[in-house]
Amino acid sequence: MLDDGKPIFQQIAESIADGVLAGTYPEGTQVPSTNELAAFHRINPATVGKGLGVLVDRDVLHKRRGLGMFVSAGARQRVRDERTAAFRAAFVAPLLTEARSLGLDLEDVHRIIDHEGSAS
Repeated sequence: MLDDGKPIFQQIAESIADGVLAGTYPEGTQVPSTNELAAFHRINPATVGKGLGVLVDRDVLHKRRGLGMFVSAGARQRVRDERTAAFRAAFVAPLLTEARSLGLDLEDVHRIIDHEGSAS
């Protein structure tokens, strides 16, 4: 699982965020501890802590003193909003830029997307 070109702490954060988005970790539930994740992935607990810290900073997780990390209220929507914005920036904006350079209007783009969607 941890073999991407990204830093390991980012992969840990994305993995937990994936679970929040998928409903594996519903709001209010506890996520695996730093030590559990470190042992599972065979990595340094400080690396896991850094990844979980990223999610705390984004208000996806919150700490309960002496209990561990829990999924924050509204976390699923926050992750969804962040990923929607990233999708828009990485895919939609370049798609529309290329469409304009080809002289395609939005109707043309919609027709192409509809055709591709029905083909798959």
